[in-house]
Amino acid sequence: MGKSCCREIEELKKFILYLGSEVEQSLRLSIKALEARNVELAQETVARDKKIDRYEIKVEEECLQILALYQPVAIDLRMIIGILKINNDLERIGDLSSNIARKAMYLSTLPRLNVTDNLIRMSEKVVYMLRSSLDSFVNMDSEAALIVCSNDEEVDEINKNVYRLVESEINKNVDLFNPLVCVINTARHLERIADISTYIAEEVIYIVKGKIIRHNHSLGNTL
Repeated sequence: MGKSCCREIEELKKFILYLGSEVEQSLRLSIKALEARNVELAQETVARDKKIDRYEIKVEEECLQILALYQPVAIDLRMIIGILKINNDLERIGDLSSNIARKAMYLSTLPRLNVTDNLIRMSEKVVYMLRSSLDSFVNMDSEAALIVCSNDEEVDEINKNVYRLVESEINKNVDLFNPLVCVINTARHLERIADISTYIAEEVIYIVKGKIIRHNHSLGNTL
């Protein structure tokens, strides 16, 4: 592969890392808005989503241009395919962060609910997973990526606990049905971000090892 292609791929990696940092910041802002009941932070998160969408299109265009001009093979091809998928994953996390921010706006108008503390605990784990998946990409570290995948079950358990608590609270006070359903939807968004962070980690493993481990996080002798 020529030097020009290598330079293009290095620039592409910078693009996707910039997008990753923007998406992570949006997620952090949406969670802070939820925790602090801060409408301004929530509005800022929603406004940032258009920038993320524009950058996602830019990264996709760059990937397609490299594929057309250089017809890369082996790890270079895996890198570009992986970045295309990660690019789409990050855009989806941006959308979900925006949705969380909108839920935060609504919940900020109501008295604080008992179950929101569980959302904050869940969100801390989700932010960690996203950050770790991006770090594994920076370092091309398949072992670190595999650890990210193993954290997904913990988020699933917290999500189930939120559902149980919400059900209990609704039984105590049916008047809280709408805000508690909002809490469930927020937990679902967080759980989905954890899933997508796992997808990013899986793409890192694919890039490094050339192995598709979707639906099977036990690599055995692959690593």
